Amino acid sequence: MQGRALCVVLFWSVSLAGQQLVLQPIATGLTRPLGLVTAGDSRLFIVQQLGQILIYDGTRLLSTPFLDVSTLVTPNLSGESERGLLGLAFDPHYATNGFFFIYYTDRSGNITLARYSVSANRDRADPKSAAIVLTIGPGDGGSGGDPHNHAQDLSQRLGKLLRIDVSTLPYRIPPSNPFVNTAGARPEIWAYGLRNPWRFTFDRNTGDLFIADVGQDLWEEVDLQPATSIGGENYGWRRMEATHCFNPTANCQDSSFTLPILEYSHAGGACSITGGYRYHGAKYPRLHDIYFYGDFCSGAIFGARQQSDGTWTSQLLLSTRMAISSFGEDANGEIYVIDWNGGVYQITDTSAALTRRRTARH
Repeated sequence: MQGRALCVVLFWSVSLAGQQLVLQPIATGLTRPLGLVTAGDSRLFIVQQLGQILIYDGTRLLSTPFLDVSTLVTPNLSGESERGLLGLAFDPHYATNGFFFIYYTDRSGNITLARYSVSANRDRADPKSAAIVLTIGPGDGGSGGDPHNHAQDLSQRLGKLLRIDVSTLPYRIPPSNPFVNTAGARPEIWAYGLRNPWRFTFDRNTGDLFIADVGQDLWEEVDLQPATSIGGENYGWRRMEATHCFNPTANCQDSSFTLPILEYSHAGGACSITGGYRYHGAKYPRLHDIYFYGDFCSGAIFGARQQSDGTWTSQLLLSTRMAISSFGEDANGEIYVIDWNGGVYQITDTSAALTRRRTARH
């Protein structure tokens, strides 16, 4: 694997209302990358599905992984499996406590959340520091279409957004969770009626939560939970797929559902939404407030903005040949696209540079 400097190659670009969007390669030659996060400094931590977390230090990929849990994750992954090492999050107090969390499927197929610590070397985790936070067994699940209606069942953790306090282990339940005092409900539940969220992210300025929920066969959606939420939202699955009836096939609407702000169909080869970030970086002012998201199968990258009446409108920004597995945001709010085929790219707007050059000529 080799890191590449910014601006080496320009792959895909599009002109959008005066913006010339370009994806600039950061790292290539990766193996099934599907996540990128920051620990609050200049480094980018890249998650590879087979179990490695790599560090891009601003100029290159470090040769030694930050953490390698390949012996712990589901083995022999093939095709476009949804198993393996799937997520990474740094503790809000990482700078002082050194804790971070990984999400993976273990060798028995269990969904596992584990906490690790950084070692004395800031670029290496301590592999012996693992502490299991939460495990959900594969026997808790079902098959396509949610035949057991788990997403609407508050006694189940599947199909839910969970909220737990990991400041100490074992984890605690925040007393403000909406179903703490509801008989038969799992107290970890914060929201429900979700099918398969593939990346939810917080708006770094407002605290609003964007949830990209992968549909079954026909529709993909983006849900928005405002920072003022007290939890308890029901996003409709399995009764609804986006704003359309699923099961039952008619008369599915319920006034208690929170409907998505955005949806798109599987037309044109789309199949699976990949949620991104709302741009609040400093480099490209014209991109401010755009929520970037994409589709794994079609390679399309979309941008959405909220209108003055509160509604959201979206348009295609880039057509790529990527298998878009994730987006990432660095410490400064700049946004990256991860290609499951092996690359990480930064979203840039070259129109600002063009404008500066034209002004300089005058």
